[in-house]
Amino acid sequence: MAESIKSIVVADEAIISKIYLIRGQKVMIDRDLAELYGVETKRLKEQVNRNLNRFPAHFMFELTQEENENLRSQNATLRHGAHSKYLPYAFTEHGVLMLSNVLKSSRAVEMSIKIIDVFVKLREMLLTHKDILLKLEQFERQAVQNSEDIQMIFAALKELLNPPLEPRPRIGFRRPGEEE
Repeated sequence: MAESIKSIVVADEAIISKIYLIRGQKVMIDRDLAELYGVETKRLKEQVNRNLNRFPAHFMFELTQEENENLRSQNATLRHGAHSKYLPYAFTEHGVLMLSNVLKSSRAVEMSIKIIDVFVKLREMLLTHKDILLKLEQFERQAVQNSEDIQMIFAALKELLNPPLEPRPRIGFRRPGEEE
């Protein structure tokens, strides 16, 4: 019995490297999920298409041709012609979870749990670093305000050191018709 249950060991970094930011959402691509789940991309897409009612737009979306080209240019391993002729699906965190319900294999369930854990860790890291980013923004605003104040002080000092010259009355002989 222990021989039939194989534990899948995948490093968090391997999963993180397969998470992309597309349309402002963290998503995973169908071919990467198929690899992690141990199924063919074609079979994964078949199951998704059979259960489309389980995948609303905020769970999964199909990439546009432009997004697919951008994704391929980011990954040196993806060569033109070495991929499916169909545009890939992108799955959000919720879509990944629903995918394990559709595939129904123990490996899919195990990998989905692992992937969801990685998504949660990323969210926690973002929240802890958010405080640091807020402090940096506050310091930046103070620096800009201080910079403006310093510029105002320098302008006032220059004005004091170089007072504007007022026209002085002429001294001496004036010819007839000359103005003062």
